[in-house]
Order: sequence, then structure tokens, then C-alpha cells
Amino acid sequence: MATQQASLFPNDVRVVPLSVSSTFTPNMGLPVHRWFRYSAGFSASWVESLIRATPGRVVTFDPFAGSATTLLAAEATGAESWGLEAHPFVYRVARAKLHYRTDPQSYLRKIETLLRAAEDIEPNLNGYPPLIRKCYSDDALLQLDKLRRGFEQVRDDSPGCELAWLTLIAILRKVSTAGTAQWQYILPKKQKRTPANVMTAFAEFSRTIYLDMRQSASISGPPANLLLGDARTCLGVPQSVVNLVVTSPPYPNNYDYADSTRLEMSFMREIDGWGDLQQSVRKFLIRSCSQHVPESAIDLKSVLETPELAPIRAELGSVCHDLAEVRETKGGRKTYHLMVACYFRDLALTWSALRTVCSSPSRVCFVIGDSAPYGVYVPVVPWLGTLAVSAGFTSYKFEKTRDRNVKWKNRKHRVPLQEGHLWVEG
Repeated sequence: MATQQASLFPNDVRVVPLSVSSTFTPNMGLPVHRWFRYSAGFSASWVESLIRATPGRVVTFDPFAGSATTLLAAEATGAESWGLEAHPFVYRVARAKLHYRTDPQSYLRKIETLLRAAEDIEPNLNGYPPLIRKCYSDDALLQLDKLRRGFEQVRDDSPGCELAWLTLIAILRKVSTAGTAQWQYILPKKQKRTPANVMTAFAEFSRTIYLDMRQSASISGPPANLLLGDARTCLGVPQSVVNLVVTSPPYPNNYDYADSTRLEMSFMREIDGWGDLQQSVRKFLIRSCSQHVPESAIDLKSVLETPELAPIRAELGSVCHDLAEVRETKGGRKTYHLMVACYFRDLALTWSALRTVCSSPSRVCFVIGDSAPYGVYVPVVPWLGTLAVSAGFTSYKFEKTRDRNVKWKNRKHRVPLQEGHLWVEG
């Protein structure tokens, strides 16, 4: 049995209702997890309960690690864990969070050094991308510029430095005048009345991180192994050792994960605009949005003929055909037909890679939802389950956690959708 240790989660939040187990919302009240809001996620306390309920030695794996929910839960229970994250910026967020067990005093000293360096810097607003000028008042951006350039002066490879970087990243939305959409897209035209003061927000969040680090001092299980890598290959993860996979792959619903961090990457001067995301982020990700699949780059027939898609080829081809026809009636003419084909090809590769790293027996839980681009229903759950069995797993079942798309206001179609846990045995 995994070693029982002090938990990151207070006793009154270890068990969450099934209906919210597939959302990140409960995590925002938890130490460490609350350091960065990443909408694509699930309940950390639910993951911890799964690990504790797994008999024997537990080796956990999350091939879509995101902001490290599964890895943090594994550390709290004393389980060995592995994680892959393909989004370079989100990987850095997760890596910084996993430094929560390092010396909190070293972190504070790095923050103090950064602030001293910032005091002597003459701020300069030249060179910031247009998005940043739209999202901050000049006064706020002057203060943020001093902090960013102060960080660059004291930057090193220490855990304290990575946590100082995260401290700055984590306050960017709090101090912005721009609103944020439900899925973290930034909305410059939706203005907040009272954004937080920059220096106050930085000081308060530094204190939050420091106190969370002190609270977590008793956790002593093996550190998580986080890699910047691709779920479609699982390179770097030991073979035949994982017996519990808990993850949430992208849904085929046209959500652009690259765009979710555009504000932060623009402020840090890593990109100049939306177009730069293709090379800096999108090319590494599962193809779950139309921005990944320009018509000029994808041959639908060739994708559908790949051997990995053989178990669902006929049904998938029919849906792609319907999407191609509906597309011609839409103004945006989004390439959903290509996206859906490429998405399931990518997930078929993921299942094959998972089979190589999983032991026998093993359990896999995908937090997943179905999709209906342009109102054409895509049966995500049975197709993913079929692909899993084809890759060498033995069976699958689905546990619904909640309905989606049932409040029709501002929705683009009226197809009821669901979200839940796809359980695969192997």
C-alpha cells in the first residue's frame, strides 16, 4: 500500500461530489494547486482518493500533466509518479509548482533579491506586444516591467527562482484591466473596474506560496518525475511499470490550449502575437482544434487510412463527411472534419504508447467529454474505448459525472453533451 503521509488537502475537502470531480474548481482552495489556475483539469482530492484506494505499490502516470494535479496528488500519498506535458509554458508552470517542498526561506530570499533589483530599474514600455498594452494601464505595466526585468537580472537555475517566476506569472490576470473568458482566453474589450495593485498582489501571492510551502513540509514521498514530452510516444517513461493512469486529454471541441497562455507568454516577451503560437506551442499538442489542421496541410483520406484508426474508420469517416458538408454552409468554414480525424489518430497513438508503459494489470481513467462541432455529434467515449481495446487493453466503461451544453443561451448548437470518467482496464 502507498505510504500514508500528511496530505496537501485539508480533511474536509478530500472527498468531492462526483459532479465536480472532473473540474479544476475545487483545487482553487487547496495549497499549491491554487498557485496557477488552469481550467483544463480535474479535482486533486478525487485523484488522491483513487491512489489511496489502489492496492499494493502504486506507480501513477499522467500523460497530459497540465499544471501537475495528478503529480501533486501522488506526492501527497507517497506514490511514485510520472508525468508528460507537451505545452512548453504549462510544463514550466507545473515544474515550478513541484518545487513546493524546497526550502521556503530560499524562496523568500529570491523574492527579496528580485524586489531589490527591481527598485533600481528604470521601466521601459517599448517593445511590449499590442495585446499587453490593451490589457494593462500604463501605471500597472510600469510596475510589472520593473518586476519582469528584475527577475531577468537575478535569474538562475534554482527552485526559488522558478517559484519567483511563477509568482510573477500568477498575478498577471489579477492586475490586468482585461477580463478572462471561462476557458482562460483573454478579453481586452471586457474591462474590470478594479484590478489589483501590482506590488500588493505580488507581495500577497509571495506570502501565499511561502505559507503553502511551510504547510507542505511534512510530505516526504518520492518526488514526481515530470518530463516535457509527447503523450503520443511516452518517450522517457519506463515501460511496463505504471499501474494507474489518471489524466484528462484535450477534448475535440476546438479549444485552443496555446491561446490560453497568450497573455502570460506575451508579457514575458516570448511571443509577439497570436500567430507566433503555431511554432512556439501548437505544433507540440494533440490536434484538438481547427487551428492545428489548416486545409492545405492535411489530407483527410490519408489520415483515415492510417492503421491505428482501423477499428473506427467507417464511423469516423462518416462523421468527417458530414462535417465537411456542413462546413460549406458556415461562414467560418472551420476545418472540423480534419480536426476530428487527426484528433482520433493522435489519441490512437496515445493508447498504443500507454500500453507500453502500463503493467498488467493496470487501470486508466480518462476524464473526457463528447463533442458536437457544427452540431454534428462525435461519439468520443465509445471511439476512445474501442481504440484502447485495439491497442491491447482489455475493457472499458464510462461513468458520467455531469451534463454539458444543456443551458442553451449563447450556445452554437443544441446537442446535449456529457462529461465523465472513461475507465479502461488492462
